[in-house]
Amino acid sequence: MKKKIAVLPGDGIGPEVMNQALKVLDKIQDIYDMEFEYKLALVGGAAWDEYQCHLPESTLNICRASDAILFGSVGGPVAEQNSERWRGVEVNSLLGLRKAFGLYANLRPAKLYPALAFASSLRQDISRKGFDILVVRELTGGIYFGQPKGRRGSGDDEQAFDTMAYSRREVRRIAKVAFEAARKRNKKVHSIDKANVLTTMVFWREVVEEVMKDYPDVEYIPMYVDNAAMQLTRNPGQFDVMLCGNMFGDILSDEAAALTGSLGMLPSASLAEGSFGMYEPGGGSAPDIAGQNIANPIAQILSSAMMLKYSFDMTEAAEKIEAAVEKTLNDGYRTGDICEEGKKSLTTEEMGAKIIENLSA
Repeated sequence: MKKKIAVLPGDGIGPEVMNQALKVLDKIQDIYDMEFEYKLALVGGAAWDEYQCHLPESTLNICRASDAILFGSVGGPVAEQNSERWRGVEVNSLLGLRKAFGLYANLRPAKLYPALAFASSLRQDISRKGFDILVVRELTGGIYFGQPKGRRGSGDDEQAFDTMAYSRREVRRIAKVAFEAARKRNKKVHSIDKANVLTTMVFWREVVEEVMKDYPDVEYIPMYVDNAAMQLTRNPGQFDVMLCGNMFGDILSDEAAALTGSLGMLPSASLAEGSFGMYEPGGGSAPDIAGQNIANPIAQILSSAMMLKYSFDMTEAAEKIEAAVEKTLNDGYRTGDICEEGKKSLTTEEMGAKIIENLSA
């Protein structure tokens, strides 16, 4: 069984952490006697240097010929953020890929391992309990894409406006993703909206409650977004799956991520209808530490595990990677971003090697 993977390392620490993820996948090939075919392609600033384009057609063609995309990170140094090379790099790269492949469902796990309770911004009595949340975010609709949007008028009467809009089909399909995911977890869905103010969110809640009827085994809890933001910092353990529209999911997934102690721990998946998906770490390109061999590769490694689970139907292999990561952390191994003060941290390569060692055990 051969699976074709488009590998887009990107910028900054992207190539460093991607290298460790590919080593983990190589080990999975050995364990399960299968074959991954990697096709490397440029994206972001790296693509601009070669093609003066953040998402060249050659990269899209490689992605089209693949079963999944393993994405690194894009973006450049803050000092260069307004240069031609970096202007719009994330929008042009990520939104371009989402549009090209219909990646409508964003799955962002936020897990606080008990071994990393000290790194969380939560009070210790809360963080010691840990949490494991999956934010399911609608990715191609809502206020980010609704029309019309723009500006009109002048002077004190000038206005800027955006439109929040969802179709029944868009809400139904993302709700199904959330309920199906909950069935494989702890069977609870919090649907996040602002139905007390926004007509769009009244409609959102109505459609989600229609879908809910097909999942009598899953507990359904509607919650206003402002309360959800507060509850995440009060008692994150109450959440299992959080179903969100585009804007609310964008905000709440970042809040949940921050509570885990490090963005270097957080994978994500962006899924199309069917099995195709794009898998990327949540932490960004971190240009300030690029090339120093100190970046945390865990988010990229866990993103590859999500690829195995959602695109390749290799749940056992994915869980094996997740278990190897957790054992590595439980054994006390850390990169600098999650290392307790005064203790020795591992390099990017050393952390990857420890995870592979536990993968082999």
